[in-house]
Amino acid sequence: MNGPEIHVEFAPALAPFLPSGRRGGPVALSTDGVSSLGHVVESAGVPLTEVGSLRVGGREVPAGYVPLAGDSVEVRPVVRPQRVPGAPLRFLLDVHLGTLARRLRLLGVDAAYESTDIGDPALAARSAAEQRVMLSRDRGLLRRRELWAGAYVYSTRPEEQLRDVLERFAPGLRPWSRCTACNGLLAEATKEEVADQLQHGTRRTYDVFARCGDCGRAYWKGAHHDQLEAIVERALAEFSGRA
Repeated sequence: MNGPEIHVEFAPALAPFLPSGRRGGPVALSTDGVSSLGHVVESAGVPLTEVGSLRVGGREVPAGYVPLAGDSVEVRPVVRPQRVPGAPLRFLLDVHLGTLARRLRLLGVDAAYESTDIGDPALAARSAAEQRVMLSRDRGLLRRRELWAGAYVYSTRPEEQLRDVLERFAPGLRPWSRCTACNGLLAEATKEEVADQLQHGTRRTYDVFARCGDCGRAYWKGAHHDQLEAIVERALAEFSGRA
């Protein structure tokens, strides 16, 4: 771009998307005099999913605003908790976020997950068709215009990813209500109803079971329950009641 020059200041929270030379104060960017401010911001590296507001001379403008020479622009991050209008809050996670998907489901959050790489166009189309917030670390995916809504997952550590999503969106938590394998809803089941999934020791030791209404998978408080309970208790202690 070799057109009008504008001065853009990115909020500190957006620094992870910027080259080091564009952090810590206003930077001069050249535009072509035709492209929108949203395009300029994304060209600098910041997905619009992470932008809460754009301000020119202190006045909020839409992403479609075409900047003029000398404009002073502030790029602010999303306000947390972020409210998503329209449909009930639901998520879609890409192939790289399987552990996060399972932990969200453990907490009763509606979290669809693609376990194979179906490609960015298909993911964006599903986000739009099902009105799900796309969670991804793929900036290119988050820039697709077909997305209904999206959010960048900042960390590579599942515990930090979970905390970030819960803090950002404040979803309602209903632990132990969803299948961690397929996202279906669980219901109480008798031992006889799930007997075909139980080994002899499990059948002898446990009496309380649940079963997924979609895939039929059986659940009980097995060897890993304490570990899962710790995840649930931490989430409830910090985020319960924020929805």
